[in-house]
Amino acid sequence: MKYCTPEQAGISSAHVSAFVKRLETYNLSTHSILMARGNDIFFECYYAPFHKDFKHRMYSVSKSFVSVAVGFCEQEGLLSLDDPMLKYFPAYAGEGAPNATIREMLMMESAEESQAKSWFRTVTDDRVACYFKPFVKKYPHTLFSYDSAGSYMLGVIVEKVTGKPFLRYLQEKVLDGIGFSKDAYCLQAPGGYSWGDSGVMCTAKDLMLFARFVLNRGSWEGKQYLNRAYLEAATSLQVSNGDYGFYAHDAHGYGYQFWMAPQGCFAMLGMGNQIALCDPVHDFIFVINSDNQGNSYGYEHIFFALYEEIIPHLGAPLSADKAAHAALLAETSALQLFSLKGAACSDFAAQIDGKTFTCDENPMGIKWLRLSFEGNEGVLYYQNAQGEKALRFGLGRNVFGKFPQEGYADLVGTVPTKGHYYDCAVSADWPEPQKLRIRVQIIDKYFGNLAIVIGFRDAKHLSLRMTKKAEYFLTEYEGILNASAE
Repeated sequence: MKYCTPEQAGISSAHVSAFVKRLETYNLSTHSILMARGNDIFFECYYAPFHKDFKHRMYSVSKSFVSVAVGFCEQEGLLSLDDPMLKYFPAYAGEGAPNATIREMLMMESAEESQAKSWFRTVTDDRVACYFKPFVKKYPHTLFSYDSAGSYMLGVIVEKVTGKPFLRYLQEKVLDGIGFSKDAYCLQAPGGYSWGDSGVMCTAKDLMLFARFVLNRGSWEGKQYLNRAYLEAATSLQVSNGDYGFYAHDAHGYGYQFWMAPQGCFAMLGMGNQIALCDPVHDFIFVINSDNQGNSYGYEHIFFALYEEIIPHLGAPLSADKAAHAALLAETSALQLFSLKGAACSDFAAQIDGKTFTCDENPMGIKWLRLSFEGNEGVLYYQNAQGEKALRFGLGRNVFGKFPQEGYADLVGTVPTKGHYYDCAVSADWPEPQKLRIRVQIIDKYFGNLAIVIGFRDAKHLSLRMTKKAEYFLTEYEGILNASAE
């Protein structure tokens, strides 16, 4: 793929600028944005510290990669979409064992929902075994029910029949041929298989290339890698899913691990607002990486902005508008990761600076805490079960460092890793004179948000609330505490 200006792609730079500004008005935590028509990328930007080579967690966008791998396996005769899944897991066969077909699993219409949905909270060294502990039964091929565990099992089937990690298999079949990063990889789940429903790690441009391959219906530069029929089925409505009839980003139907979207589009969606939307009518692809976990309206904000500021304005090439294009480049050349932007100072800070507060018994197990301020930065010191900790934050800006909790998972999900710390960005502000708000953004192989709000009754008494949004970590940082100083 090559690069061009928005005008050459048939849209004004002013509309692209309006889209970017609109996301900023919603205080979204955006990491990267790419837009393309045909083989031309007409917009690409990254919010520092993210950059073009960053291998970003794609979360459930990974499911679409699994679907394409299944398509290749079918093409090679390694499986049939009508195979029952127990064909590949005979050791688990028995009365009541889930046994939907591969096709039904692709459509999220499997026979049962599995306890594997809660595998994060299950002590296990084999995620596959979790799948065969069903708790909700329904007839297969009847009701849509989003099932990450089923997507994971599809990836396991691919790895069983190919004898290799599913992403490596895809790299050999097609990804290497389209310029996908050779060092892209997938996290693992306990048991040794790839975390195929959530763990693909690749760049934003890699996702753009993959989306272009899918929108091309399996072809690239004149070569048909994957049969067109499979991808046409995969990206077409196979099952309805809007039970309430509401207009929502995820209520337009489902294909084979692809979501249907308004106006004939289809999309790949991942937690935190990872999106690759393909528009066959305009030959348009939109990619965004973000972490808006905890924001229930993130998808709607992005979709409405996209369908109002970009898609209706895609047309024939426009005359060059050097001024508008220069303005767009100037506005987006130094974008920064979201940070809290309220008041950066409060006269009250001097009254509690350096003061140690002893905590009542609390869910986080924090014994004491202390705040220290210097210029436009501060530090939250505290002691929990791991010992004494220090969390540095910027006032009205991010400070980048390591989140002080040790031992969260690295390459294998849920498996503690001694000595391992996550990269993070931390900002703070004073929304009220006696209330300090701290926002922690985990920006590592795993993404998550932690909101810390400290309200002071006076200089000697405080209440603190911690709220986290992350898959299965930061669990030590949830709850409310009261603390007082002498």
